[in-house]
Amino acid sequence: MLCRGSSTSKYKRLDAKLEKKMVEAKRGSSGYQNFKSINSIILKFPQFREGLKNIGSVFEQYDEDSNGTIDREELKKCLQKLQLHLTEEEVEDLFHSCDIDGSEGIQFNEFIVLLCLIYLLKEPSSNHTTSRLGSPQLEATFDTIIEVFMFLDKNGNGKLNKKDMVKALNETSPWEKSPSHITKSRFKEMDWDKNGKVSFREFLFAFINWVGIDMDEDMPLTGT
Repeated sequence: MLCRGSSTSKYKRLDAKLEKKMVEAKRGSSGYQNFKSINSIILKFPQFREGLKNIGSVFEQYDEDSNGTIDREELKKCLQKLQLHLTEEEVEDLFHSCDIDGSEGIQFNEFIVLLCLIYLLKEPSSNHTTSRLGSPQLEATFDTIIEVFMFLDKNGNGKLNKKDMVKALNETSPWEKSPSHITKSRFKEMDWDKNGKVSFREFLFAFINWVGIDMDEDMPLTGT
């Protein structure tokens, strides 16, 4: 998966906002971590998978023409229904940043990333006293994914590098270090633009794939 050059500035703008949010989240955690090792994260993959697949019903609801993607107008209707008030610029930035294949439509895995980014970036309105996205279960899943990123982000600077990955993979069992090629492979899966850093957005796409959600096998059924 490669980032499209025409949207580079939009990627940078959005990723800068995400980086700031992740730094704030890391500081707000006061050093507390639910995850102590990579293995503790892997053990939760089935729960992550089920939590994310539940988004399928939302995707189907707003994919009005049942073509397997959500276009701009369908996305706007979805955001209005969820009472998520974004500017035109914010919608465009999110759309381009999540439409990684340039198809001008948001596929299921891209939709998961888009919702998670909105959840992280948007402050709750006065109408959202209990739930920002209308689904406490989904928000809990997103919160846990954010915790995974914070576990990997050893520097607390809102982005990942190879040193972060090496430290995270070898943290609990230094005498059983992961082979360097595994660490490099995992990092390469995340670092699409090959700049040596991984944003939260890039991490999300890789993580969704790791837990077993891909855009072909797990696409919600439509029109049957």
